[in-house]
Amino acid sequence: MAEELTAPVDLYPFPFSAIVGQEQLKLALILNAIAPGIGGVLIRGEKGTAKSTAVRAVGALLGDGAAVVDLPIGATEDRVIGSIDLQKILSDGEKAFTPGLLARAHEGVLYVDEVNLLPDHLVDVLLDAAAMGRVVVERDGISHSYASRFVLVGTMNPEEGELRPQLLDRFGLAVDVAAPRDIDARTAVIERRMAYDADPEAFAAQYRSADDDAAARIAAARTQVASVQLSSRILRQIAALCAELDVDGLRGDIVVARAARAHAAWR
Repeated sequence: MAEELTAPVDLYPFPFSAIVGQEQLKLALILNAIAPGIGGVLIRGEKGTAKSTAVRAVGALLGDGAAVVDLPIGATEDRVIGSIDLQKILSDGEKAFTPGLLARAHEGVLYVDEVNLLPDHLVDVLLDAAAMGRVVVERDGISHSYASRFVLVGTMNPEEGELRPQLLDRFGLAVDVAAPRDIDARTAVIERRMAYDADPEAFAAQYRSADDDAAARIAAARTQVASVQLSSRILRQIAALCAELDVDGLRGDIVVARAARAHAAWR
């Protein structure tokens, strides 16, 4: 009887504001929602630490038209980038293109669970799309291209293998997550999860106001972030920090500067 009275879970994702703790994870996702140029988030941690829950929850704060698109590690290349129907072109003379997951992820979030297990050929596709902001599909001399700018979010358990260095370099921010050790926090997690499982609609309603406020703050920060100016003192602090950590190249410096600007807009 309980199942018949309960609304489907997929209609009411777990609210972002209901996630207990994990403040660094939530902030990293928010900063990328404000300034996608930061370059996405790599979330490292064991199972059961709200990684996937947080990613799906932040998607609900991004507004109409934005989506969280899952990229399965076993997906074919055609499913990821799209395909051209040569038969239809030859028979009807029409340019027939079927969009892939990267088309759906445009202006949203592309989510890769267990990203460290992603096959090399899909890693190459992601690297190209992330670098160019466009995807080109070519089949037998016929090509089609489309815009694909997205926030790349990957989750992984370090115990299951390392991430390919070229892909690791594409993530602007990385967050290590772990289950809380505080008894009160763990109790709160259990209570909220059980309440959500019992009635997702009612549980989501309790946090709708808080989530609406967060969504409004993200939208406002997006409009303000371009006008935030970092002082020379702050830029020198960023450069000194990256130099002290012996960071290769200057991408790290730029990512930190973008994140700092997004953080100022958020605050």
